[in-house]
Amino acid sequence: MVERQDARGDAEAGSGVAAVDRALAIVAVVASEPEPRTLAQLAAATGLYKSTILRLLGSLEGARYVVRLRDGRYALGATTFQLGLAYERANPLRQHVLPVMRDLVAAGSESASFHVRQGPATRLCLFRQDSNHSTLDRVAAGDVLPLDEGAAGRILLAFDGAPGEAFDELRAQAFAVTIGERDANCGAMAAPVFGPDGGVRGALSLSGPRERFTPELIAAYRPTLSQAAADITRSLGGRAPT
Repeated sequence: MVERQDARGDAEAGSGVAAVDRALAIVAVVASEPEPRTLAQLAAATGLYKSTILRLLGSLEGARYVVRLRDGRYALGATTFQLGLAYERANPLRQHVLPVMRDLVAAGSESASFHVRQGPATRLCLFRQDSNHSTLDRVAAGDVLPLDEGAAGRILLAFDGAPGEAFDELRAQAFAVTIGERDANCGAMAAPVFGPDGGVRGALSLSGPRERFTPELIAAYRPTLSQAAADITRSLGGRAPT
């Protein structure tokens, strides 16, 4: 949450990097939920004054990052859709990752996801393929999740230089399992995908309700998931670090 600004900060909201940060914070809040957001909800989520938000919304609406609906709520505008399409065109991972994820799910696996590191403390679910089971865990493409919780986050940390004996073991195994860590009702397993330089490009994971993540299921799907991650690595021309 952005801290409440003082009167001077409010008066200067239209200048400098601070204004950009605040505008991006507003867009992030609008994008974080499937339903449009009210002005009051934007204020509560960002910590900004409503007067500041309204000024910034004027610019965001003009650039079509945000649109004001007839009921007064705010939703994402056409520019964000165009940016998403541009990102997909520039992102070569999709054609390598999605076919493998679809094959995993078609073979009866839990839901497959591909996560990349987004920042110092977060990861982004870049792709998602829901399983054919009647009950699913609640993860969707575009979700921003903690880096230090969940199997995919642990894999990203382990192969991005995190110190500690626990991460040494994860690097040696190239596999992680967590039960009820990020979500008390879910389980997950993950394996790393590498690029040509040997650096980690992402984490391929299988996740679902924790009651299905029995030792037997984990043992059965571990080689399948590890092979799938290796297939993506090979498709990318990557190599595992030595």
